[in-house]
Formats: sequence, structure tokens, C-alpha cells
Amino acid sequence: MAVSDLDRLILLLAKLPGLGPRSARRAALQLIKRREALLEPLAAALAAAAQNVRVCSICGNLDTIDPCGICADPRRDRALLCVVEDVADVWALERSGAYRGLYHVLGGTLSALDGRGPEELRIAPLIARAGAGGIAEVILATSATVEGQTTAHYIADRLAGLAPSVTRLAHGVPVGGELDYLDDGTLSTALKARRAVR
Repeated sequence: MAVSDLDRLILLLAKLPGLGPRSARRAALQLIKRREALLEPLAAALAAAAQNVRVCSICGNLDTIDPCGICADPRRDRALLCVVEDVADVWALERSGAYRGLYHVLGGTLSALDGRGPEELRIAPLIARAGAGGIAEVILATSATVEGQTTAHYIADRLAGLAPSVTRLAHGVPVGGELDYLDDGTLSTALKARRAVR
């Protein structure tokens, strides 16, 4: 029995993160009901993205140009290199507006359980970038998970002697966070990373 176009749409939507079968059905229904306002522009945007979006050959970010807009921007601080796990991390840091350097997207974290070693990540190009000179600081912005920490330690070891400074993002109590809502690991990290007030 052939799958209908509507069923295929629902099945594809259900594969998106955060959307299960029920949410996918609701999304498909809204798309069909609002065909001209939503479905047709979405289909055009998806086709354009499939055709034009590519991976930056320098940093691994996604853009319609190569090198990406961030790598090509002459106003960026080229002495700063922030290492992130995924493109979503680049977007999050860019949203904050707090960072004006360059990026390097690893494409994940080291994970023995998932069979992901250094060869599966973009670690070799990172080492080459750091070794080429001009980088004053490498900021390791991997997640605070076991895999993220392991990846950061591995990279720090590999960067020894190549970059004048290798730093790590601070971890601990978030701004506006209340202590009784934080998990034990976050509290422990916050205590270990405490600093003088004056």
C-alpha cells in the first residue's frame, strides 16, 4: 500500500527534533490549512536551503557562501578562536552578541560509546588552524557533559604549545538561577570555579 503525500509529510515532520507523531500531525494540518501563507513559502525555503546552504570550508559553519559570513567579516577579531560542538552553538553565541572572534565547529564530541573518535570530528583542521599562527587565544566552548569535558581536555592537550592561551567557558550558577533548583554537578562546578569579589 502506497503512502499518501499527507502521510509522508507527517512522517518527515515527525523526524524533526522535538516533534513526535502527534505534533507532526498538528503541524501538517496547519500547513495544509494555511497552504498559501505557510506551506508554499516553506516548500520554497526548503528547496532553496537544500540548493544553496553549504558547510564553510574554514570553520564548519553553515551559510550560503564559502567562506561563511563570519569568516569573511574583516571586523572579526582573528586572534580569537572559539571551538564549539555544533552549528547551533555558533548561533547561540552570535545571538548573545558577546563574542566577536572566529569559530571552529567540531561536528560533535568524542564518545567511545558511540564510536566517535578524533578522526570523526574536525580536530585535525583545528590543530592546523592553531598551528598556522595568528591565534592568540583558543576558547573551548564545549558542553559541560562528560563527552564535552573529555573533548575539551583532549583538544587542550593537542593544542599545547600551538596557541599562547587556551581557555574554557565558565560553568556554574546561571544568571538569575536559584541554588535550590540547580543540580549537584552545577553547584559543585560553581563552587570549584569561584572567584574573589574584590
